[in-house]
Amino acid sequence: MSWTIFAPAFLTAAVEWVEAFTIVLAVSLTIGWRAALGAAATALGTLAALTAATGGVLQLGVGIEWMQFLIGVFLLLFGVRWLAKAIARRAGLKALRDEDEEFATTQARLSSGDGRAAWLIAYKGVLLEGLEVWLVVVALSIGGAGWVSSVSGALAALVMVALAGAYLRSPLSRVPENTIKFGVGAMIVSFGTFWSLEAIGGPDIWPMADWSLIGLVAFYVIGGLVLSTALRPRILRGVAT
Repeated sequence: MSWTIFAPAFLTAAVEWVEAFTIVLAVSLTIGWRAALGAAATALGTLAALTAATGGVLQLGVGIEWMQFLIGVFLLLFGVRWLAKAIARRAGLKALRDEDEEFATTQARLSSGDGRAAWLIAYKGVLLEGLEVWLVVVALSIGGAGWVSSVSGALAALVMVALAGAYLRSPLSRVPENTIKFGVGAMIVSFGTFWSLEAIGGPDIWPMADWSLIGLVAFYVIGGLVLSTALRPRILRGVAT
């Protein structure tokens, strides 16, 4: 078990599963828990099939350099989106995500729909959030070495959110989502940078090998903190004028 792979997989998945749970909870109040959980289970089954198929390809080592580059680029795009949103929220440019508000919005959408539409909303919500988890799991499993750690992290997060949701029966609004997205976004961008450049230049491009990831994470975290701090005074001056 590699904790350097388990941790980002767990944290990334936890945020996505919280968002998926919010949608499932809202749908359950319209069509009942059994139907809502059935839609969620169907989406999770789709994700499991995708993960199993991708794992087989990775274990075979088919075109591993090209796959490493492709997934590294996708991971960069995904991580940059997370990190950019977290920086904007930290600087005050974008409002913090409110799970209670998201819950109310989903309920409003369901109020005028039928049972089939509600089922599809739950399925689509879990599938779309889960696809981001799948992307991270696959990216962290490049070469097959981190497959167990990344899948375990995603599953552990799913179990934790499911248990917490079953106990609270309310949106998990106390999860510090922006803080998690900031840290995990920096880690994902670091992994994407590391793998995409390694696929182009070979393993020798990183003189410190895997230890270079620590420097990359520090670079993106410090850069994000500096950028969010630099943007904040401009907002305050704009409000004052």
